[in-house]
Amino acid sequence: MPAKPQKIHILMADDGSEHAAAAASLLCDLKLSPRSTIFVLRVFDVRQTHNVWAFEEALSQTHMKLTAAGHNVKSDLLLGQPAPKIVELATEQGADLIVMGSVGLRATLGILLGGVAQQVVEHAGMPVLVVRKPYTGLKHVLFSTDGSDSSVEALRFIKQFPFPEGVRFSVMTVLPPEITSTHLAWTEMADIPVPPLSPEAEANLERIAAKEQADAEALVARTARSLRKLEVPVDTFICRGDAATEIIEYAKKNAVDLIVVGSRGMGLIQSWLMGSVSRKLVHYAPCSVMVVKQRG
Repeated sequence: MPAKPQKIHILMADDGSEHAAAAASLLCDLKLSPRSTIFVLRVFDVRQTHNVWAFEEALSQTHMKLTAAGHNVKSDLLLGQPAPKIVELATEQGADLIVMGSVGLRATLGILLGGVAQQVVEHAGMPVLVVRKPYTGLKHVLFSTDGSDSSVEALRFIKQFPFPEGVRFSVMTVLPPEITSTHLAWTEMADIPVPPLSPEAEANLERIAAKEQADAEALVARTARSLRKLEVPVDTFICRGDAATEIIEYAKKNAVDLIVVGSRGMGLIQSWLMGSVSRKLVHYAPCSVMVVKQRG
């Protein structure tokens, strides 16, 4: 890892949950530079004013935990709506990263309504790290890239991120399902008429698939070379299918502690209709997820 960690300003949203405690534990493990700061924020609404004393005590515990790890910490308790207040304060402070815990909503209704973490991911202009318990360390990081500008930005960010010693990376890209005669046959079984493929069309599809594979191999190799400059072990993986599904399955099978993915920062409606990969990961991934927005 870099000998001199970059200065970074982190806003941590603390809601007193076990997931927030896991987020604090993760921050304790980071190799932050002496100039880096962590601002711990607890937001409550008017219905919770009778519990302010408890919130202050919990906030103090988080503050002391991070201070004991040697970090520069400030904290505050504010009245307001959690997601807007978190984004507002992070923007005002020029935070480089928002860190927060997430229960991880599973129901369709939960996705439609959106939790605080999802709202912050959608609207924040800076990277957001959503931490899920149990936290057992940052040992295996999966970086999923599609070669887009947002993926380039995500790579730039994680190369400067103060990961703890001993971390290893996996670089993954997911290609779209390959179109073959078998796929078309299944389409016909669904009562959707599909004309038979000509030999020329078959050959063209094979050329497209080969080009996609070659481009993917070049992408993961280029990304791996960039990460190896950090003197960390890096492996690569290429597959085909639905991006979010394949990323989640890989994370489950390979004991991934953190998934890093770029996001184009689409609006709520467009994101919902198109099916944002980052949205699905925040909800369904078995581990923590860092979403890095495309700048501008």
